Amino acid sequence: MAIELKNILYSYEKSADHNGNTVLDGINLTLAREDFTAVIGPTGSGKSTLVQHLNLLLHAVSGDILYDGESIYAEDYDRKGLRSKVGLVFQYPEYQLFETDILSDVCFGPRNLGLSEKEVRERAEKALDAVGFSADDYARSPYDLSGGQKRRVAIAGILAMQPEFLVLDEPAAGLDPQGRRDILRLIRELHTENGTGIVLVSHSMDDVAEYADRIVALYGGKIEIDGTPREVFAQRSRLEEMGLSVPQAAQVADELRSAGLDIPQGLITVDEVADAVLRCLRKD
Repeated sequence: MAIELKNILYSYEKSADHNGNTVLDGINLTLAREDFTAVIGPTGSGKSTLVQHLNLLLHAVSGDILYDGESIYAEDYDRKGLRSKVGLVFQYPEYQLFETDILSDVCFGPRNLGLSEKEVRERAEKALDAVGFSADDYARSPYDLSGGQKRRVAIAGILAMQPEFLVLDEPAAGLDPQGRRDILRLIRELHTENGTGIVLVSHSMDDVAEYADRIVALYGGKIEIDGTPREVFAQRSRLEEMGLSVPQAAQVADELRSAGLDIPQGLITVDEVADAVLRCLRKD
């Protein structure tokens, strides 16, 4: 199962807000369901525009996109079905909550798929359970929840449609450190336990180092780097030219190494650096 982008070109039409510039320029990319893919890049590199193509919120000027081998641009393609398979969570999705209680809000998506009320409720309850809510919470108003809880309800609304891919545009934006960790761990669990393909847009190099197994770096509407986190962050000078950085853990490792500690090269997560420091202390 994969989403294949073939030579995708996208430009905004000339208007008061846009000068008609090309945003995506010849994107060739395959996103496999078994991958947890992070999309990074400086502001204006095309990250959000790219992911909005994955379920036809935006339509390329030229090129093609295949889902499981079928062109989603074909006249007879089931677009409604595609949006149930590729769930897109925008930045600050809690602003899209509008029902009086969280169960009703999560039921909205699957109900629009034409399912029976029994299946709609079963899907909603399963999705809410997956994000950490119990039956005691169903009647709670979304407006009485914390920011992190609202974010989890919004994600449950997408999960209730049982997507094969979950696409998230800065899902941890604006959350406190604990809320950020909770959301990202939830996304990782959905990938490892449910087999949901993840495409995560993020500005946080620390988050993508910790959670992703593949990174696609965009710059000027083109794919500049594509590889594992360790491969991508090894290209530090190129990332800096793009206005990006390596994770803070990698920076700390460099400073410790400069200070004389025997810290291996290529460390990119906090746990890796902490383990290396402990090994150094034991040696001493």
